Formats: sequence, C-alpha cells, structure tokens
Amino acid sequence: MPTIDILLPGFAIDTDQGYPAFCGVFLVRGPDAAGRHRNILVDAAHVGRRPFLWNALAAHGLDAEDIDTVVLTHAHWDHVQNIDLFPQATLVLHPDERRYAHTPHANDWATPAWTGLLLEQLPVREVTDGEEIIPGVDVIGLPGHSPGSIGVVVQTERGRATITGDALHFAYVALTKRNPLVFWDADQAARSIERVLTVSDVVYPGHDRPFRLTSDSGIDYLEPFALTLTGLRPDTLGLRFADASSRPLWVMPGVKEQPKLYEKNADEIQRRINRVPKVVRPVPREAGPAKG
Repeated sequence: MPTIDILLPGFAIDTDQGYPAFCGVFLVRGPDAAGRHRNILVDAAHVGRRPFLWNALAAHGLDAEDIDTVVLTHAHWDHVQNIDLFPQATLVLHPDERRYAHTPHANDWATPAWTGLLLEQLPVREVTDGEEIIPGVDVIGLPGHSPGSIGVVVQTERGRATITGDALHFAYVALTKRNPLVFWDADQAARSIERVLTVSDVVYPGHDRPFRLTSDSGIDYLEPFALTLTGLRPDTLGLRFADASSRPLWVMPGVKEQPKLYEKNADEIQRRINRVPKVVRPVPREAGPAKG
C-alpha cells in the first residue's frame, strides 16, 4: 500500500507586506505496476525552502537524485520553483496547466511569465482526471483555482487521502466551500472543493495540516502545529497579529475573458512549448546534505 510522508508542512501565513506562501511538500512511496519502488514528490515549494527540502529528503534517507517523479498540483510560483533540484525526475502535470503557464494572464501574479520556461526543464508527462501514477495513486481533476489544478488520491492505511494543492488551501475551506484565491473560475473551484470532500477520508491541503472532517462537521487535525519565527521578538514594536480565522475571497480581475483567449491561442502556445530548449542542470551532490 502506498504511503505519504510530509517533507515540508504547509502553513497558512500571510502578512500585510506579502505572502511567505509555505505550501506542503509530500513524499509518496510505493511500487509501480512492474514492482519497482517509486519515490514521488508532490509539489516542490519555492526557493526560500530549498535548504529545508534537502534536509527533509536526507531525513528520509534520500537525496534529490532518488526522486523519479515530481507531481505538480498546479504551476504557481510557491509550488514549482524547486523542480530543478530533481534531474532524474519526470514532471507530471495537467496539460491545461502546462499550456497556461506559457501565456499567463497579465493579472495573474501567481504565475510569473517565466513559469512555462521552468516547466520545460524536465521531461513532462501530461495527465488528466482518473489517470494512475502508480497502483493506488491516482490523479483527480480539481480545476478552478487555476485552469489545470489536480490532486493526488492515495490509498493509504488511513483510507483515501487526497493531496489537494490549492484546490483546498486550508482546512476551514472544507466548511466554507469557497476557494479564497481564484485565478481561473470560482464556480469550478467550488465544485472541486465538493469533489475533494466527497472522495476523501483524509485531506492534505495545500497550506495547512492534514485533517478529517468529524461527524458534526468539525476539523480534526491529524498532525500538531509547530513553527518557530526567527528575527522577531513578541514585544517588537509594530508587530501585530490579526484575526486569521478566514481570508477574504479574491477572484482575479479578467477571469471571464481567459477561456476564450486560451482557446484562441492554443496553437501558438503549443509552438512555444515545442521551441523551448530542454536543459537539465543536475545539482551537485555536495550542494545538499548527504544521505542519512
């Protein structure tokens, strides 16, 4: 039976000066159809977490070259920036996400213009809803937050566990049923939340701890919260804490025009993808901590 380990936990941290954007990074392990052991990374975080990702891999007896598959739930900056660490991996993502990343909307601050170029630095396997990654590990389509958001459903000893990316950022979203940050389609995003809750016994959100819903629709977290802030003191003048029980809903200006533009430019987008030179830069083994 496949297993899920949390390499880097997700945190629901915002500030009035920008977003730290600490997404969860997950290690899924299990045999493929031929019985070969596979190490699958789901999401890769941003470069500010790179040393911590090296350390987390080492704590599991792995280094970057041992990861053979990197699944991207979506292509936003805080989930993709470390994919270049894994030179032996195949990059798995939805075709709509791949194509959109080459021509993101001007208002889409989560998909910088360089995102498409970054994605093409690894061999890409495009997947859609229902496809199997390895036995017991399947793709679930969860569009709305972005055009090609996907989740990973893993058959575990805890039951069906879904790694959602930002189709479901935070545990409280399971109660509100609305995605607080939409770059593609708010109605699709709401349906994706419902789908996650329908198929899942356990949810691994994009920026929160894994949880179950209780019989009275409460949140039962399955991991403790642990975070140390450095560089600040509790009595630092000007430091304030605001209510973080929920986030305001935000839908990107211009979402209504996106589908037509996307369809209109489909051929040109594919030509751009075909022209991108495939350059893989292996990471020197000594750049990160050694195994063990």
